[in-house]
Amino acid sequence: MAMWNPWRGCIRCSDGCLHCYIHKGDSKRGVDTGKIAKTKDFEKPIEHYKNGKPKMKSGLIYTCFSTDFLIEEADEWRKDCWKMIKERSDCTFLFLTKRIERFMECVPEDWEDGYDNVVVGCTVENQKNADRKLSVFQKMPIKHKCITAQPLIEKINIEKYLDDIELVVVGGESDYNARPLDYDWVLSIREQCIRRNVPFEFRQCGTYFIKDGKKYKLKTKDLCSQARKAGIDFRANKDWWKE
Repeated sequence: MAMWNPWRGCIRCSDGCLHCYIHKGDSKRGVDTGKIAKTKDFEKPIEHYKNGKPKMKSGLIYTCFSTDFLIEEADEWRKDCWKMIKERSDCTFLFLTKRIERFMECVPEDWEDGYDNVVVGCTVENQKNADRKLSVFQKMPIKHKCITAQPLIEKINIEKYLDDIELVVVGGESDYNARPLDYDWVLSIREQCIRRNVPFEFRQCGTYFIKDGKKYKLKTKDLCSQARKAGIDFRANKDWWKE
């Protein structure tokens, strides 16, 4: 998995942020998560080795997975990031955001109906935020859209927002204080995706996982593997995110 984090740090802004793994990790290291700062990797997409080969290989690039690409504190840097993204047309840049309402004020002047090599993921965790965020997201000029319901903290209906969505990812919360994930909630979203022929992926169980009315406590290392074992992923179209 190729990663690019041009800055670090984040600020909680949504119900899904309560047990954020970034904040937990920084706390253990004595780092102030609220301080948003550029990283040494800021120009990574356009850096080259002495032989002229790019340090960042072509393919899918997970962008800002330890922060938020649309966070206000990074407004002055984002313009340079867009330039690098446009220059690296051989790469597909995927970022998730809890600040989708800021998107149109953060795009470059030549955005028009979107860049071919940018995938935007809108994150939701409950019905309130799904309705608020996805109603905005569905109207935005973005060529590649996905929805991430992780951590999912209640049953939600997103079927009416699935037009032009290329992937829906669902997962639980990992923390000793984690809110439980009910398997029925996962299956409900899966059925919505199947009805609309939208790819669905069950990414991870929650630390506290409910199935058939029984509550289980799972180890963090097993959350993803247990989700895979469920075998409920639905592939409707080309797996562009695995290229």
